[in-house]
Amino acid sequence: MTLNRQWLLAERPHGMVGPQNFSYHEAALPTIGEGQLLVKNRVFSFDPTQRGWMMDAPSYLPPVGLGEVMRAGSVGEVVASKHEGFQSGDLVQLTGGWQDYAVATPGQGPMGVTKLPEGVSPEMMLSLLGITGLTAYFGMTDLGQPKAGDTVLVSGAAGATGSVAGQVAKRLGCRVVGIAGGPEKCAWLLEKAHFDAVIDYKSENVAERLGELCPAKLDVFFDNVGGGILEAALNHLNLRARVVLCGGIANYNATEPVPGPTNLMNLVINRARMEGFIVLDYLPRAGEAIQALSTWAAKGELVYEVDVQEGFENIPRTLQRLYTGENFGKQLLKIS
Repeated sequence: MTLNRQWLLAERPHGMVGPQNFSYHEAALPTIGEGQLLVKNRVFSFDPTQRGWMMDAPSYLPPVGLGEVMRAGSVGEVVASKHEGFQSGDLVQLTGGWQDYAVATPGQGPMGVTKLPEGVSPEMMLSLLGITGLTAYFGMTDLGQPKAGDTVLVSGAAGATGSVAGQVAKRLGCRVVGIAGGPEKCAWLLEKAHFDAVIDYKSENVAERLGELCPAKLDVFFDNVGGGILEAALNHLNLRARVVLCGGIANYNATEPVPGPTNLMNLVINRARMEGFIVLDYLPRAGEAIQALSTWAAKGELVYEVDVQEGFENIPRTLQRLYTGENFGKQLLKIS
């Protein structure tokens, strides 16, 4: 009998998430009903928001229950279909969870089920053309509203979302400054992604470097980090600046409530706007982002990096890499 290997949420995290929060399980191969697909997962996506899904707290999606398969985006192959729009052999993107085989119902679930366009690899579908790419595109264009000549700051700039967000701003004629950790990531941003300047938060004083690199202050701040980085950026806002709150990875594994910025009055003084968003609200417009991002990538005007781990047994440890800074670019895992 074919078994379905799974990783279940065993314990809600307190502090740093890690393998201790999950348990390995083997289940029988699931069956499908009318209108459903049986999908064999091939590649998993790892995203900072998964840490929030593990908490028993209200959010934009229900929390993963204890004893349930850990929620995750994936690309897999349809191995059985009772849906007229799909057939065996199709490669699809879905919320497959940490398991070998998933039952998917097209039109349902947080992301639905999408066939991979011809010529698009699973790695590209889960990074540039997936949730991280869509988040970067709509967060920058719809909320950041950059104009040619603007100064744009991106935190978490070497990550899957931040790197694309900064390059979108570059394509729109902006001067882009990134914040990242370590010489390798900073060099990639300058040499490959063509950011105009980079701040290494591990070896430089972010607040001081912002004053040096952004003498005309900031028109847009795309924030993936929160904490002290957000506070430093709020001290350098231009009149009518836009602050886009995309994530707060600095606080995700905190064991105590993290104090908010003490300088929110700078928003008032500068008549600036700070707004958060969830990319799920933009899924009906996904084609718009995919068209723009794929066109820029095909022309060599936009690059992306993927960090691919391997092995089903390494799934829990791979999630932890997001919060320790070990990953470089979009974190993925292939099932060997």
